[in-house]
Formats: sequence, structure tokens, C-alpha cells
Amino acid sequence: MSQMLKSSGAMGAATLLSRILGMFRMIAYARFMGDGPIASAFTVAFMIPNLFRRLLGEGALTAAFIPLFKDKERNAGEVEMWKAANAVICGLILSTVVLSVIVVAGIGLALVTIPFVWKTYLTLKLLQVMFPYVVLVCLAAVLMAMLNARGHFFVPAMGATMLNVVMIASVLFWAPRFGDTLGTQIFALALSVLIAGVAQAAFQIPTLRQDGFRFEWVAPWGNSAVREVLKKMAPGTLGVAAFQINVLVTQGVALQINDTINASFDYAVRLMELPQGVFGISLATYLLPTLSGLAAGKNYKEFCRTYKEGFGYLLFANLLASVLLVILAEPIVRLLFERGAFDSASTERAALALACLAPGLAAFSAVNISARAFYALGDTTTPMRISMVCFALNLVVALWLVGPFKQGGLGVANTVSAFANIALLLYALRRKLQGLHLGELIPSALAMAGASVVSGGIAWAAVNLWGSRIGHSTFLERAGEVFVPILLASAVYIGIARWQKIQAAEAVWDMVRQKFRRKAQDGLDGPR
Repeated sequence: MSQMLKSSGAMGAATLLSRILGMFRMIAYARFMGDGPIASAFTVAFMIPNLFRRLLGEGALTAAFIPLFKDKERNAGEVEMWKAANAVICGLILSTVVLSVIVVAGIGLALVTIPFVWKTYLTLKLLQVMFPYVVLVCLAAVLMAMLNARGHFFVPAMGATMLNVVMIASVLFWAPRFGDTLGTQIFALALSVLIAGVAQAAFQIPTLRQDGFRFEWVAPWGNSAVREVLKKMAPGTLGVAAFQINVLVTQGVALQINDTINASFDYAVRLMELPQGVFGISLATYLLPTLSGLAAGKNYKEFCRTYKEGFGYLLFANLLASVLLVILAEPIVRLLFERGAFDSASTERAALALACLAPGLAAFSAVNISARAFYALGDTTTPMRISMVCFALNLVVALWLVGPFKQGGLGVANTVSAFANIALLLYALRRKLQGLHLGELIPSALAMAGASVVSGGIAWAAVNLWGSRIGHSTFLERAGEVFVPILLASAVYIGIARWQKIQAAEAVWDMVRQKFRRKAQDGLDGPR
């Protein structure tokens, strides 16, 4: 069984728990504040510091730091490895503290000088409270990268649960007591973001200490490790985070067009992140240190094989998820969010955004693993250049469609730019690695696409039959409307994939069968 599948599966389990908690957080948000103007203001304000989590925790800092960390481990020994890590940590803390002070002060000046517009004022006030989260999330990102490079994947993946636990507790117990109106209570959520950042960073430290890490001050200025990370991180920031930058810019425009676009689109994005995070991000996290090690040893044949294997697993998991999210968009949103301040009209708006985002699920995830292949090879410039082209494409399409189609227009724009991004990345990667032979993936990709279309037809028939015969008045009826089509479609998809002997399907099936066999054997053996 593939070590990649085992390791990314362990991360996937941790990420699944985090994403499930994240979904509970969004359910609590929907009930608490719906998708109105206050929810949209909070969404945009949180998006800016959260962008740094995407850029650093899942992107540029990790991509720049891990190859250097692995090189120090291989060629200079652990003493120099930990020294380089401490230098990067010290430089990161200094720079982000200065950045936070400047931004918070700048926001305060803006609040005094700009004409009063309530939506803009509330967004800036919330951002002023939350922006210091950047310091904490950057620190957490370095600690997570160190753990990944040392072969620890489960604990770092679990770190994201801290954010969700703190935020769920806040919206349930603290925010309702923070004031009499939603406009006041929303600041409890902003303060909770800072508390969650502390928890995220602290969660990584015990495992690192067990591995030998001790923090000490290492002057970052003039340090060669810091210079190398900064050099690679600058273009990588744009390379990995094109999607997030696109969302930030287009939602800034959307905030001025309609009060509900930002919040309803954010609910759709969070739903997309469940399948994307469970497998796409987990696989990408595993691949970066693995591919970096292969590149450092100049084992390019194994590098190409590992990348193609990961790409196959990603397609197998995400093609069906993409089809099901399109077909079941409205039932899924209705089941999860429609209660309290989130009404049936809110469901229709979020479902439209989800249906327009979901076709790009496989492309979004493929961009993550393909960008990391470049970073493992020491190339951060190529993904940056490609992302800039796709950024321009996204912006043009979004501005064209957001007026008439609102959140649906944002979804289409992001899907189009994601497909363009992965197409250009694959073209560039094939030119860079002559032995990659991506054409070998085409037969299995076509087979998986065909299986997902057939399975999607089963899901479409099942959800329509359920709606006409049973309906969705109660919670159990809504749950059945979602899970019965999913189970039927998944069974058909796996059956077709195994019948066609698709390698990814066989590997997943073997892993599941071995786990059940091991549990059954443990049950027969009994306690010793």
C-alpha cells in the first residue's frame, strides 16, 4: 500500500475532524447572524488576516521553509537545522509585529478621516481587532512546517481544530452575552480569533519539544537561512494564494454591490473546503517534504512517479465530490444552515454560489499539489507568474458577472481561473521535467470522469425522487435527502472504478479492507 496514501490518510483524518468542527462553526454562524450585512462585514474583515493563514500556514512560508529545513537536516546536522528554524521564527515574529502595529494604526487613521459608511466602518473596526492574529498564525505556520519536515503530519493537521473549538464556544456562550445587538455581539467573535491564534501556536509546541526543538534568540538580520526563505517566499506568496487573493479582491467589490453576497459566498467556500481540505490539502502537505527530499537527492524518476501517484489519488477523491456538490448544493445548504437567522432565501443564495464553485474542486486541489512540486524543485517564480495571469482572468470575469449573478458570478470566476491555473502549471511542469509523462494519467482520468458522471446521474435521480415523494420538512427528511443520494452514488462510483481497475480505487480499497481485517483480527484475539 502506498506510503503516500497512509500518511495523507492520517492527515486526512485530522483534517476531517478540523473541517467537521469548521462546519459546526459555520452552522453556528448561520444561526447566529445569517447572511446579512453584519455577517458580510465580519466575513470580509476576517478574510484579510485569514488570508495570511492561507498564504503561510498552507502556502508560501511552508513551501519556502521546508526545502531549506530538509537540506539543513541532510547536509548540516540537527544543530544547524534548529538554529536556522529559530532564525526564521525570530524574523517572522519581528516583521509581523511591526506589520500589525502599522496596519492597526492605519485603520485607526482611516476611521477618523474617511466619510462614514456603516458597512465600511464596521468592517474596518472588526479588522482592527483581528489583524494581530497575523502574528500568531505566522508563528503557528513555522511550527507546523517544522513538524511536517520532521515527519509529523497528524499533530499539525489537528492544530486547526483549535480555531474552530474556540470560535464555536464563542458564538454559543460568549457572543450572545457581549451586548444587546448583533452589531455589538459580533466583536466577541473578533476577539475570539486572537484567542484561537494563541491556541493554534501553543498546540504545536509539545511535539516539537519532544523532537528536540528549543527556542532561542537568533538574530534574523543577515542570517542566510532567513534570506533564503524570504527570497523564495516572495513569489511563492502569490503562487500558492492566487485563489485567496482573488476572493479578497472580488469580495471587496461585492461588499459595495449587495449586502448578502459576501456571507453567502463564504458559506459556499467553507462547504468546498471540506472535501478539498480532507484530501487535497492533506496530500499537498505530505508531498512537499517528500518531493523536496527526492529533489535534494536528484531522484527525479521517483519524483515524477510520486507526483503522478498523488495526482491520481486526488482526481479519484475529488471528481465525485465535485459532481455531488453541484447536484446536491441546495439540499446540503438546507440541511446544514437553514435555521435561526438563515432562512430559505439564504439557502438559495448560498446554494447558487456552491453550485458555481464546485465544478472547480479538482482544479483547486490540483493547483495545491502542482505548486508544491515546483517549490520542491526550488522554483517559486513559475507558479507566481502563472498565478498573476489567472488573477487577472479571475478579476475580469468576476467584475463582469458579479453584478447580474451576484455570488454565482464569483463562483464562476473562481472556477474558470482555477482551471486556467492548473492547465498552465501542468504545461510548465511537463516542460521542466521531461520524464513526467502526464499523458499516462489520461486513460484513468477519463475513466474516473465517466464513473463520476454516471454516479452523478444516480444522485440526481435519487434527490428528485426523494423531494417529490418525501420532501424536506423535518431534519431527518433533510438528512435523507442528502445522504441517501451520496451513498448510492458513492457505491456506484467505487464499483465502476474497481471494475475498470483504476489504480487509485484499488489502493483505497486495499487500505480500507486491511483496516477492517485488522480490527476483525483484534476482535477475535481479544484482550491479552
